[in-house]
Amino acid sequence: MKVQEGQYTLKVAIITDSFPPLKNSGAIQIRDLSIEFVRQGHEVVVITPSSEIINPYLLSEMDKVKVLKLKAPKIKDVGYVRRAIGEYFMPFIMIRHLKRNSLIENNLDGIITYAPSIFLGPLAKMLKKKNKCKNYLILRDIFPQWVVDVGLLSNYGLPYYLLKRVERYLYSTAEIIGVQTPANLKYFKENLIYRKSRIEVLQNWLAENKRKKCRIVIGKTKLKGRKIFVYAGNMGIAQGLSVFIDLAENLSTQRNIGFLFVGRGDAVVSLRQDVKARALDNVIIYDEIDPQEIHTLYQQCDVGIISLDRRHKTHNIPGKFLSYMQSGLPVLAAINSGNDLEHIIKNNKVGCVSTNHSVGVLKKLVEEILGNVLSDDGTKNRCVNLFKDMFSPKKAVEQIINGLV
Repeated sequence: MKVQEGQYTLKVAIITDSFPPLKNSGAIQIRDLSIEFVRQGHEVVVITPSSEIINPYLLSEMDKVKVLKLKAPKIKDVGYVRRAIGEYFMPFIMIRHLKRNSLIENNLDGIITYAPSIFLGPLAKMLKKKNKCKNYLILRDIFPQWVVDVGLLSNYGLPYYLLKRVERYLYSTAEIIGVQTPANLKYFKENLIYRKSRIEVLQNWLAENKRKKCRIVIGKTKLKGRKIFVYAGNMGIAQGLSVFIDLAENLSTQRNIGFLFVGRGDAVVSLRQDVKARALDNVIIYDEIDPQEIHTLYQQCDVGIISLDRRHKTHNIPGKFLSYMQSGLPVLAAINSGNDLEHIIKNNKVGCVSTNHSVGVLKKLVEEILGNVLSDDGTKNRCVNLFKDMFSPKKAVEQIINGLV
């Protein structure tokens, strides 16, 4: 660690299972975070698993960020069982490959572990012990609780017991745990968890990035001329998007409204089948696009969709909310009760929100958005200002550094 004019200059390792060329929100977040660390004068190495490299490890550089890929089992776009087995063994395989080279010396000033994945604890523990430094755990999802909430896993039995053991081990490696929201902070302290770590709220972040032309041109589709409600991101079980297909069917006679879904996930196939079975001509579903195309996609849209399964007991702010705000798009949100996002949307007047997932309620909110929110000249500025005030990568880096030193 160096100290220059009262400023700390650190060498840190960021452990994550998501990094470009992956296009999910986790990959984008870690890209933005690592670049901001470098911009502030710190040295960063991102350590991430890869099933695609041939050799045990591959060192590269992106925007002055060192990226160390360690060969590991494939854990993306595979079945649940294969993924669980792969994730369990992943950190031990990565440790074995890491010990084969001298790329990580005993001179790290801090470890940052990025989770949704709860399986990276052994790797964080090894690096922390080797370098005698702190670990800051960025906790974006509380797993396995959210899987239990949506009915994918029982909270009884061996699988749940084993996952809870892995979860607690990950928490035990961290001196500081940064959760997304005040509601998650309350949930964490009341229900879980690991009391030896300091728990704090670390807001999500998103940087301004390069933009390029979007391959999706709405004006050349059947939605041309309509007010576009767009959803861009993961389309999985946890998102509970079926209510918006119900809403689209309910509004199918209103020719001025269209729904655009862009992304991938476990629920995409069933959503496509549902749209086809109902013969909905006001809905289009596209595969995921390059993150650099998102802004030019949103320039063609009017309202961003936020959807979270109402059964969730934990309270996250989806990364897509940040990108909507960054682009000046107000939102129509169907989320779980108690989520801080409800108050953020209402207090800042950046859209409409429901916590009961009623199609009737959502239809009334659509009318409110079309009648009042979009006609308000101040809506776009409120969205952009909210993004700048709350979701800065600069603030996130400064908070993490304060935890590590």
